[in-house]
Amino acid sequence: MTLTPSLPWWQNAIFYHIYPLGFCGALTHNDFRTEPVDRIQKIVEWIPHLRELGVNALYLGPVFESTFHGYDTADYYRVDRRLGNNIDLARVSQHLHKNGIRLVLDGVFNHVGRDFFAFRDVREKGQASEYCGWFVNLCFDGRSPFGDSFSYEGWSGNYDLVKLNLANPAVRDHLFNAVRIWVEEFCIDGLRLDAADVLDADFLRDLRLLASTLKPDFWLMGEIVSGDYRRLANPDMLHSVTNYECYKGLYSSLVDKNYFEIAWSLNRQFGPEGLYKDLMLYNFADNHDVERVASSLGDPALLYPLYCLLYTIPGIPSIYYGSEWGLTGKRTRSDDSALRPCLDLRALQVSSPQPALPSVLRRLANLRESSPVLRYGGYAQLSVSHQQFAFQREHDGERVVVALNAAPETAPMSIPLPCAAARAIDLLNGDERFPVRAGKLELSSIPPRWARVLKLE
Repeated sequence: MTLTPSLPWWQNAIFYHIYPLGFCGALTHNDFRTEPVDRIQKIVEWIPHLRELGVNALYLGPVFESTFHGYDTADYYRVDRRLGNNIDLARVSQHLHKNGIRLVLDGVFNHVGRDFFAFRDVREKGQASEYCGWFVNLCFDGRSPFGDSFSYEGWSGNYDLVKLNLANPAVRDHLFNAVRIWVEEFCIDGLRLDAADVLDADFLRDLRLLASTLKPDFWLMGEIVSGDYRRLANPDMLHSVTNYECYKGLYSSLVDKNYFEIAWSLNRQFGPEGLYKDLMLYNFADNHDVERVASSLGDPALLYPLYCLLYTIPGIPSIYYGSEWGLTGKRTRSDDSALRPCLDLRALQVSSPQPALPSVLRRLANLRESSPVLRYGGYAQLSVSHQQFAFQREHDGERVVVALNAAPETAPMSIPLPCAAARAIDLLNGDERFPVRAGKLELSSIPPRWARVLKLE
């Protein structure tokens, strides 16, 4: 995919998100004794598929030594033996970069697992451990739920995730040195920061300074579920954050036949007075923590207008592995493995729930590549009803109208335009042409469960 050199790479990015322990079929539990097994090379087999989708950036979930799921880190300096070793990950990175695909890793810095070396030392030596100051609210006046002779703070009440004291200079040095090694050994292009909404603000500022010294275009994106995104996404901290507000609206506006929901969010975020109109937020329809969007929608035909919207709104689109075929998956109270499966590429290419969807995503990727206005243009709402929605993107004098129809039948639209135009050409559907009359773009029909992306002339 051709990138615009004058802009940061992430402004032209289309992400693919893999949760590697699940994707590679790794064992559920790490015994810390077994020799490394090179499962992570499986990613190399998928690179042609990623290129076919138009993907140019890979966000890889936790890859470093952990006890169970990757977010309970045991060693920041060593690739999880269930996935391979450092050399194996370096080879994957080389293949990705040779194919024009950037690599972003998960930075899990808020907490560690109970097998992390410093916490093991505290468990063994008690108050005599030199690492007592590495953990938040470590206290020897009580006992932990695991029966330790001390208490401590776990992330969100999870005591298998021990909260790090990021104000401790030694902790910062350990983590920042890990980031330096990841850049040197694996040539990573950025980090997605787990639980960024509870990370120490000074830690984030120092990480941003470090990132600028490692690579001038090193990208930092944070996980934040709610609240003001600018608290973290600003010139001193992170470049971007997860757009959970639009994640919810992307599917619920379709399920509820209520485009007003997502329209309200998009206008609030990116409209003329939008809170985040100068930010490139990370947009997604599903990920490793939430149900597959195909399960949330119910009707798989709704995947098509959903992805049309995902690829045309402001921000950076991301596809969660397997969802490009419409895979379903729901979590239970005790098990989320259905969200993080091991997949076989050849089997999916032969038989999948939505075999036509990958080619649609490629069309949408091509559209973004050929239309700078869709990558970093401004946003203005034009028309909204329960199952039809239209908005305009504008950049450097180019204007594109996106018109969506979520209904199961063809729908016409008469869309008021904020500025003069003579006609519109549909860039998504074979250059069909439509007239503008009396300041309104007259669309005789929008196909069911589909969209038109129209360049105004």
